[in-house]
Amino acid sequence: MILFSPPFSVIITVYAACVTRIKSTPFKQRKNTMTIALETLTQRLSYIVGENMAHQLKNDGLALDADVVALAVKDVMADTPSRLTDAEKRSTVEQVQKESQERQMAAQAEQSAKNQAEGAAYLAENAKKEGVITTDSGLQYKSLVAGDGAKPSKSNKVRVHYRGTLIDGTVFDSSYDRGEPIVFPVTGVIAGWIEGLQLMNVGSKFELTIPSNLAYGANGSGGAIGPDATLIFEVELLAIE
Repeated sequence: MILFSPPFSVIITVYAACVTRIKSTPFKQRKNTMTIALETLTQRLSYIVGENMAHQLKNDGLALDADVVALAVKDVMADTPSRLTDAEKRSTVEQVQKESQERQMAAQAEQSAKNQAEGAAYLAENAKKEGVITTDSGLQYKSLVAGDGAKPSKSNKVRVHYRGTLIDGTVFDSSYDRGEPIVFPVTGVIAGWIEGLQLMNVGSKFELTIPSNLAYGANGSGGAIGPDATLIFEVELLAIE
């Protein structure tokens, strides 16, 4: 469920959440000249553990030297003192975190600019379509089915069916697909929904085209909804609770 307003800040403090976003050269490849017969239970188990660890690290996109990883494992298993001081470990992790954040910010800025340009073009064309009304806020709506019931206010809860898509048609959420409508306070959703719901009569179905500033803005909502994404919702107002 993605409709509800996002928190004002997202705090990421776990080191793994930072390093797993590093997309660089994967495991450094070296010619394999070592032959080990995996005959004993311990040998086979050791290989499985190493293989699983390597798959995970490779999937995470970490730039690691496989020989140095093996060296660290050998050192720990042999109770050999660490080859790095605590200060060196801290500075390394801090540098990794800094580079990860810089990459993430650059990628988000690039995606944001792309989404803003594509969203503006889509909104401009959509505004020309028959039946589409643009409000002062920039919300665009079109009545698909007329209803004759009451209109909700900000103090109400509503029961709705909806389908949310990106401007390229990608469906990112749908109560229809889940097989049941949802109930929520009118003020408990994104700004474009709050405005749009109050324009609808019970029994009506609207198409809401929501600019990013009335949706999830620069942060996006994760998953398919990137930064500054324009969203389209088909909304069916079933009842006021």
